Amino acid sequence: MKPIKVTLAQLDFTVGAIKRNTDLIVATLAQYQDSDLVVFPELAITGYPPEDLLFRDDLEALVDQSLNEIAAAAEHNLAVVGHPQRVGNELYNSVSVLHRGQCLARYHKQRLPQYGVFDEQRYFIPGHDTGVFSWQGHRIGLLICEDLWHAEPLSQLRTEGVDLILALNASPYEVDKHQQRMHIMQQRISEAHIPIIYVNNCGGQDELVFDGHSLVMNATGDLVAELPHCQPTCASVRCDSHGITLIDQDIKPHAQDRLAEIYQALVLAVKDYVGKNGFKGVTLGLSGGIDSALTMAIAVDALGADKVHAIMMPFRYTSQMSQDDAAEQARTMGVKYDVVAIEPIYDAFMQQLGPLFVGTSADTTEENLQARARGTLLMAVSNKTHSLVLTTGNKSELAVGYCTLYGDMNGGFAPIKDVPKTLVFALARYRNQAAEVIPDRVITRPPSAELAPDQKDEDSLPAYDVLDKILTLYVDQDWSPNAIIDCGFDEAEVLRVVRLVDINEYKRRQGAVGPKITSRNFGKDRRYPITSHFRYELERQVQARSSHEKN
Repeated sequence: MKPIKVTLAQLDFTVGAIKRNTDLIVATLAQYQDSDLVVFPELAITGYPPEDLLFRDDLEALVDQSLNEIAAAAEHNLAVVGHPQRVGNELYNSVSVLHRGQCLARYHKQRLPQYGVFDEQRYFIPGHDTGVFSWQGHRIGLLICEDLWHAEPLSQLRTEGVDLILALNASPYEVDKHQQRMHIMQQRISEAHIPIIYVNNCGGQDELVFDGHSLVMNATGDLVAELPHCQPTCASVRCDSHGITLIDQDIKPHAQDRLAEIYQALVLAVKDYVGKNGFKGVTLGLSGGIDSALTMAIAVDALGADKVHAIMMPFRYTSQMSQDDAAEQARTMGVKYDVVAIEPIYDAFMQQLGPLFVGTSADTTEENLQARARGTLLMAVSNKTHSLVLTTGNKSELAVGYCTLYGDMNGGFAPIKDVPKTLVFALARYRNQAAEVIPDRVITRPPSAELAPDQKDEDSLPAYDVLDKILTLYVDQDWSPNAIIDCGFDEAEVLRVVRLVDINEYKRRQGAVGPKITSRNFGKDRRYPITSHFRYELERQVQARSSHEKN
């Protein structure tokens, strides 16, 4: 058994950009000619997830052409690369080992995830055979992502006497998931006593963020290498009879702060969504509130101040404090900043609508008109400057419908869509640790939409620390209202929150896409019907129990 050098290519592959992805793979092979193996992520050639692009007849020829080009380029090393592979009428999620124009081995993914954001059984069929190849005296096994979360695929490799496992991944980020990955790897290693090299994708793709964090563990489950979070990186290890050692000593295992990981994931999501979709920059409404303040900080960190345009759109209910704080943050962060009053627009709306509103009293209609005037202004600037409007709503507000269709929901990307309100505050404080870019009173004062005199969010919603706990149980964990009430929450408050969540599905369907960071985001993770009377069944269950307890 000779020593071999293995390079982990934790890179950013763009969905559908087959030529660009192929060029990146070929360039990496040339850069690491002295490596025996260069390992790329799952479906690197097409990017992940390619979704219904896989149904296209013209995709297969492009993938085959890419495989031939990579195989020819792998003259001095072996390319271990993920791609879709059609065999007759069957499509597989595959990995190929390519060298000097040849395919030395090919493996088809056995465990196809069909939950949350994953929909692989829609496209692929599972493989059944193991993937093993030999190089320089090593017997090397292949796995793809979900295969590692199940004991059987690795057990099959163990029976074939492999001494090293390469696991190709496209595992999207969510809070605390990295710890789950490490636990699973240690569990598999404890069962098989085989070292694992885990290579993950790194980059933003619509609502998904691939955080990298590739790992190398030796046969005893000890961590040898951990690549950076949310940073495309290559690193090499040496594998020999004594185990695995890290060659790039500047890449070391590290403990990452939880808030730092979340913030970096949001920054990467904005950077890649804007860049990959060809926008020149972003525009957002800066209200002087916490949500828009955090959104702007993320945008500046992702794109640079020169690509961010903030617009304050005051109305008669906008406090001077909000206007001052918005101007201060814009000045501190160096973004382009404009003030456009919406009162003339609002008055024009009300004048035209006056005959239709005769005999009615003011309600949320007038509040929504303010938001819609602002949304129209932002979209006009977006059209004129070819910039992307960032919406600034958080997960808590989106859950209960505390947002206005065609108003503050206008836009193309929602950076904090999956960030609960309590986490918004925590992230704002975290960002200010590096430099105080968000005025302190934006963080400390009670949140308000400022759509009515002296308005506060808690006038119409539970306190956010209570609301977020109820939402976590009902939305993220699918608890019943009775179970939530049993945890000590007020019955009427729980029923109210559940009702708000259920009746506002129609709004969420029309909202902008935004990065997933929790275990259950509004989007592919949680797919509920718009027309549904299930909430009445839930209310009846609570009422029935209350009635029984009184009797």
